[in-house]
This record gives sequence, structure tokens and C-alpha cells, in this order.
Amino acid sequence: MKSLLTLLLIHSTIFFSAAQQLKISGNGRYIESQDGKPFLWIGDTAWELFHKLSREEASEYLETRARQGFTVIQAVVLAENDGLRIPNAYGDLPLIGLSPEKPNERYFMHVDFIVNKAASLGLYIAMLPTWADKVPSNRPEPGPVVFNRHNASSFGEFLGNRYKKQPVIWILGGDRDVQDQEVFEIWKAMALGLKKGDGGRHLITYHPAGESSSSYWFHNEDWLDFNMYQSGHAHHYMPVYQFAEEDWLKKPAKPFIDGEPAYEDIPVRFWVYMDWNEPAKKKKILDKQGLVKDKSYFPEGFFTDYDVRVHAYWNFLSGACGYTYGNNAVWQMFKKNNAFSIPALTDWKEALTRPGAEDMQYLKKLFELRPFSKLVPDQSIIYGKNPRDSTHIRSAKAEDGSFFIVYLPIGGPVKINMKKISGRLITAWWYNPRNGKAEKIIKTTKEDIQEFISPGAGKGNDWVLVLDDRNARLKTLEM
Repeated sequence: MKSLLTLLLIHSTIFFSAAQQLKISGNGRYIESQDGKPFLWIGDTAWELFHKLSREEASEYLETRARQGFTVIQAVVLAENDGLRIPNAYGDLPLIGLSPEKPNERYFMHVDFIVNKAASLGLYIAMLPTWADKVPSNRPEPGPVVFNRHNASSFGEFLGNRYKKQPVIWILGGDRDVQDQEVFEIWKAMALGLKKGDGGRHLITYHPAGESSSSYWFHNEDWLDFNMYQSGHAHHYMPVYQFAEEDWLKKPAKPFIDGEPAYEDIPVRFWVYMDWNEPAKKKKILDKQGLVKDKSYFPEGFFTDYDVRVHAYWNFLSGACGYTYGNNAVWQMFKKNNAFSIPALTDWKEALTRPGAEDMQYLKKLFELRPFSKLVPDQSIIYGKNPRDSTHIRSAKAEDGSFFIVYLPIGGPVKINMKKISGRLITAWWYNPRNGKAEKIIKTTKEDIQEFISPGAGKGNDWVLVLDDRNARLKTLEM
């Protein structure tokens, strides 16, 4: 009975309505539904979702992320971890004879199941047709390279047609820059193939290598609907706002998103320390289940939930229309006693409820309460010195001046230039990004410069200051 039900679910297709179809807003700054409702991208990097998980496991993963407030799941069809030669959980490879022109129906039935399950939970799948190691690049491993202009177009058309009636967003690339004109043309051919297959129903972007943006190569391409940058895993307090500032100024205006910031629980600059040629070293660092037991091997430490929040709020208040979370165990769907790409602290199931993932619901809560679609980045709100380091404060205002949002990564005092907020009577309140609660309400009369002091301060004690024009009658949270 269970297997019959599974087969029925695989073959049932959950079609998305015209209202669910996404488009770019008129001002080119955010994504919205066809009925004009702003779409808040709260994503997760589940790169190996199609490749590694069974249907039961995938359902558990998706149900958890839906509960946590995620709206987008980023997953790869032809996966990074040798996805062309290592089969999925059911023993199926995606391509017959490594040919993009011969997709394996059984493999794609499994992809169908996951896409349908996500749709039933109100989640969009941001689908990468392939990881970029299957396209020529300066980092081809593990590959193999199988794409050229012709079969990239046909594979794109196949995918576009198969998922044209489902809530999908296309992401080309996969952690690679574009090395030459031929590679550029391959990605363009795949993009045009996707558009031909789905009739232009779905949005398209490109996921580049670390510390770069799709805008560098593709901004003026008509098929690129919004930009994606990867701020990467190089250090704490990555100045993600620099990528945002550059993409904000580009013409024509296109929305942008940090599609791969520092993952929770990943070692800082892991690639510098990933030398496993000595078995004794590996045995010292990892336990019998393949988990990291000696954290000191990575002297720069691991990214935490605090890093996740810092990068998330810095991105949003710099004009981004969304943010993608990631966890080191989850992206690779690491299972104990199995192979890994980057050593993990937990398996993927334990990692699902790590603090950074749970914090995403509070991020969503704030930017639905004070709509992100109305925000314009404005650093002149901050009065006085504002170094671009761990203390950097980020600020944005509503276009009509009805509210300000200011993020303090270490809390403490902040002086605010009040001239740009509308109205004379102001309500100020502190939002705790660690639990989603309002901590203190202050009612004041507007002055030119006013100082506010957060309820707490120090590393890991970050706060969001919200200032409202009382005449705007905006909703506030109960303390």
C-alpha cells in the first residue's frame, strides 16, 4: 500500500496558479507574484536534495523548512558530488550514457516527487539544471564535462517543459565564474532552452563562484531576470553590502540576492585546511562516524548562527530582495558513516534545527511586518562614524519615510539622523533577531539627531532598531 501511494504521489502533479507565478516588480527592485504581492525569498541551499535523499527523507526536510518560514529551496538536478556517476537513493542515474539528451525517466520521477511535495507546502524550488562542473571551467572536478551549446539548449528545453506548470525558479551556474565566450554561450543556450520549454513562465538567475556576482557577465542579458552573488565562506563579517551596493547601482535595475553566504557550521576558509592525504591525520580529526571531533584542526573556527544573522540583515538593509541560508551538513545532505565533501559537525537531520535555521523565521517575521519591498538602503540615517568592520551598522528607510530599520551587529548605542522620517511623533522599538520579540518601546518627539541604546551589547548580541512615524499607524509587536 505504501509503495502504491508513493507511486501515485510521484505521478500526481501539483500545478501552480497564475497568482503563484513570479515576476519582477515594476521598479526592478524585488520579486512579486502575478497579483502584485511582494515575494520574500528566504532560501536554503539543499544542493544534494535530489541526489542524496529518499522520498521520506526529502519530505521530512521540506516539512521542517516550511515550518521554519523558508520560501525557497535551492537544489541541483545534476548534482555536485559526482552526480552523473553516483546514483540517487533509488539507484538511478540522471542521464543515460552521460548524455544530456538522454534523461533517465526514473531519476526524474524522483525529482518530480520532491518538486510536488515542495509545492504542496507552499515552497518554490530554485532548480539548478546542473552544477557548473559539468560545463567547461577552470575547476572541472568532479565533472565530467558533458555540456556544449547544442545539448545545453535541449536539456534546458526538457526541464522547462517538464516543470512549466510548477513553482520553480531557474538558477544556472553552480559555484563557477564564466571563463570565456564559449562558456558564456553554453549558459545562454541553456537559459533560452529553459524559456522555450516553459514558455517564459519562470524567472532565471545565475549562481557564480565565491565573492562574485552574476551581474559581472550577464546583467544586460534579457534572459537574466535577477542577479545572484555568492559572498562565500572566507571570513567572519564578510562585507556582503559591497556586493549589494554594486548591484543596486546597475542599470537597468534588477533585483539581487546573496545566494550563498557563509554556511552555519562550516569551517572558515575550509579549503586551506582540507588535506586528507595522511590517514593518521584524518583519524585524529574525525570520529568513527565521520564527524569533526577535533575542531582545533580548523584554527579560524566555524561560522555560527550569529554570522548567519549578521549577513542576512546586512544584505536585506542593503537592498537585497531576499537571502539564502545554508548549513554545512544540510547542503551536502551528510549522513553519518558516509562520504563527505567538507567535514561536518552533525549529520543533516540534526542540522535542520540549528539556531541559524530557526532564526530565519524571525527574519521573515520582521520583513513582513515592515515590508522589505518598501525599503531603500540609506546609510545617511546613521550619524557619526560607522566603520566597515564587525561594528558596521546598516540602515534602510521606507520610500515614503514612514519607518526606518537599523541593524546593530554588536548592539550598543547608535545616533540616528531623524530628518528623513516622516511625522513629528515617533515610536522606536528594539527587535530581537534571536527570538522575534520586541524588547522595548519608546515614544518620542522627533529631533534632528537622537541616540538610542539597545537592551544588550557585545558579540552575538545583535539588535534591530525600528523607528515608526506614529501617524502611519504601523503594526507593532507585543512585548
